[in-house]
Amino acid sequence: MSAPNASAQNLATTSNNDASRGQPAAAAASASELASTKLTLLGALKTFPDFPIPGINFIDILPLFQDPAIHNSLLRALELQVLEFAGDRKPDVIVGLDARGFLFGPSLALRLDASFVPVRKKGKMPGPCVTAAYEKEYGTDFFQMQEGAIKPGQKVLVVDDIIATGGSAAAAGKLVEQLGGELVGYLFILEIGVLNGRSKLGGVPTITLLETDNE
Repeated sequence: MSAPNASAQNLATTSNNDASRGQPAAAAASASELASTKLTLLGALKTFPDFPIPGINFIDILPLFQDPAIHNSLLRALELQVLEFAGDRKPDVIVGLDARGFLFGPSLALRLDASFVPVRKKGKMPGPCVTAAYEKEYGTDFFQMQEGAIKPGQKVLVVDDIIATGGSAAAAGKLVEQLGGELVGYLFILEIGVLNGRSKLGGVPTITLLETDNE
């Protein structure tokens, strides 16, 4: 067998070095794009004082979906946020909570080449389902997911618009685990920090896309 050509070895070494240098540059570019896009999204949010009760400043995310350019920016920011957070543990499945998780969950799943699985209130889906309970202000409610929607060992990211008390998100996480999925994280657009919803998520990595003064 002939010895490797020296020029070929040098070319391979140069290519590897270029690739190594390119990775931090690409990461920096993505971080810069993400930061810029977040500012655009924050500017599109609307705040309604004293809604639904006096003393509450309600932040409305629906304007993010009313302008096609802003909507696309939201999806791009969510995609970048997931890739930054996940690294080599990119999710196989995006699980969206009923109902606002359905607004962006399927589109995000497409961008990540992942499947989308909905979580719905009890009795809303056909066929055999797994069930998890969660507490609400005035009682107990139930979430369900269809059996077989997640394959054992698949990496799963749970998404919703806002994390408040964390009860519904925690219930979705329990459904993922009942089906044998690996819960790699939670992703929300906004967070009501004073309600400390993260405390119910069992230390699972939790990301909020946008930070506001109300947190």
